[in-house]
Amino acid sequence: MAATLSAAQALDCFVNGCDGSVLLDDTTTFTGEKTAVPNLNSLRGFDVVDKIKSEVDRVCKRSVVSCADVLAVAARDSVSILGGSGFTYQVLVGRRDARTGSKNAATNSLPPPFFSFNQLLANFRSHGLGLTDLVALSGAHTIGLARCTTFRSRIYNDTNIQTDLASSLQRSCPQSGGDNNLQPLDGTPAGFDTQYFGSLVRNKGLLHSDQELFGRGNSASDGLVRLYGGNPARFAADFAASMVRMGNMKPLTGSNGEIRSNSRKIN
Repeated sequence: MAATLSAAQALDCFVNGCDGSVLLDDTTTFTGEKTAVPNLNSLRGFDVVDKIKSEVDRVCKRSVVSCADVLAVAARDSVSILGGSGFTYQVLVGRRDARTGSKNAATNSLPPPFFSFNQLLANFRSHGLGLTDLVALSGAHTIGLARCTTFRSRIYNDTNIQTDLASSLQRSCPQSGGDNNLQPLDGTPAGFDTQYFGSLVRNKGLLHSDQELFGRGNSASDGLVRLYGGNPARFAADFAASMVRMGNMKPLTGSNGEIRSNSRKIN
């Protein structure tokens, strides 16, 4: 669940800012982000967010904390629980919630697993983020699982993948069928650590987009991957700083948006 909550904030922020729109169900007036291709069959944990929101409202005796803020704090806490105190950072609050969502915006804004390094960096820069943010935030793939459909092309077509790994993955991810078969993103899917970066150095990244961060001709990216792989404290510090920057992407404030009482629908 920690992987889902940390990913959910990124999937929210990259689509029109950190406004809780990713939590909205479809309505008769808009089709939301939950069924966009990058989110379909992978984004979960909505019931957990619902429970957190209900408890916060109960303690506060009214709805004064936005769903966007609940999601941001839940992402921070889930990473801290798995990674330790080094991943504890201050979450700025005061976001307000969107009154609409957009499936098309999610489809067009979220980087897919087949993106090249240049495409990934351009995507991050379009959101006001940079190379350090790209590499550090990608480190969240040290936890969680990926569906066969997201890495099938890599294990059958990419040349920068360890042969033994490709052969092993092909047994659980055939060229046809098994789209929803799952594989861990690194060797310690329940621990928020630096093994992800070590995997990239050994050409063992599960997703094409992950492996693009190392060995594709960008010395700065290669250097960050090696740095984080050997320096957990530096990774934790940069990851925390990048999460704060991402969490400040185009928030709704003031009279914009609302404070939703139900994370799944507008007031």
